[in-house]
Amino acid sequence: MKEKILQKATDMFLNLGFKSVTMDDLAHEMGISKKTIYSHFENKTQLVKECTLNLFCVISDGIDCIMEQQKNPIEELYEIKKFVMLHLKDEKSSPQYQLQKYYPKIHDTLKQKQYEVMLECVVDNIRRGIEMGIYRDNLHVEFVARIYFSGVTCIKDNDIFPTNIFSMPQLMDYYLEYHIRGIVTPEGRKILNSIINSNQE
Repeated sequence: MKEKILQKATDMFLNLGFKSVTMDDLAHEMGISKKTIYSHFENKTQLVKECTLNLFCVISDGIDCIMEQQKNPIEELYEIKKFVMLHLKDEKSSPQYQLQKYYPKIHDTLKQKQYEVMLECVVDNIRRGIEMGIYRDNLHVEFVARIYFSGVTCIKDNDIFPTNIFSMPQLMDYYLEYHIRGIVTPEGRKILNSIINSNQE
């Protein structure tokens, strides 16, 4: 039952927002009593914490699987983006923003974990791209990896990128293209353009 509650709560939090979903909503949606939920989770904060960490683990494992396939680094970034967006339900309700505002401790813990995973992933991606000649060989790998993480974090800021102007899938596409165009060689640009063109068909 705990797994089912985690799954349903995660789904509702991502679609409606961490603040908007109450324990009553969750109990009603699942057709169970609030008492059942509280027998597994002490309070809503505990539930939010476990949902976010569980989702983080699922996404991290998925990214590891994609990286193990040793695809072309540009393709790899698009695969990871697609996988992450699928699991975050396109972030319709800007859950990251609500998490930061109403559960700052959980948000900070999660951000640190995301940073560690993403840094390792992006550093590996950049190094392989340089070796293959599709990323420029004069890149400062650590700088590019950190600026990439900063950008991904920043585009989730509702004040700077309001959802009534940008959808999250759009933003991720724009940002990924922006990032890759800044680091590719002419050879890499050809690969990027073919991926963009095939995505638009």
